[in-house]
Amino acid sequence: MDDKETPRVGAAVRRRRRALSLTLAAVAERSGLSVPFLSQIENERARPSTRSLECIADALKTTAVELLDAGDATRTVDVVRAAARGDDPAAPPGVRPLVRGEHQMHADEFTGDHDAGRELVLRNDALLYVADGTVEVEAEGRAYRLERGDTLYLSGGVRHRWRASSGEATRVLVVSVAPHMGTAE
Repeated sequence: MDDKETPRVGAAVRRRRRALSLTLAAVAERSGLSVPFLSQIENERARPSTRSLECIADALKTTAVELLDAGDATRTVDVVRAAARGDDPAAPPGVRPLVRGEHQMHADEFTGDHDAGRELVLRNDALLYVADGTVEVEAEGRAYRLERGDTLYLSGGVRHRWRASSGEATRVLVVSVAPHMGTAE
């Protein structure tokens, strides 16, 4: 397994540390590792050795295996080619995921018609970008007509629905904060 594919545990370490309401300084004291090194691990600028990961896991009252399992094994750089339109059998027709794996960002490309009767409520903020065609959106009791190059920002929790006005020629990109990410309170 090359360096691009080694498991990244930074996000798992950060989530676990925050779930325990611990500061980096507290984890550093418990693990015997430095605050800067722990920060680098959490921000994916450093990968811990097996021994360091075990020290971190002990400090977080978990195991190295659990941190690795919760880690993100996806690549930090990943190209999704346009030719890969049909590669995801879980995606409904006319929807192509633009980001693979579980990340802080979620992005999909919608082509053609869309179920206008279906009301959506996304947990986190989202941006709709009309790459081609025309789209009609209803949000917060108002109607919006978006044309090529227009964007619409939606805060998390806003009820909305949209439909393609130009049928097959419509292409909409929806970029949002991933559903698994918590909101700041």
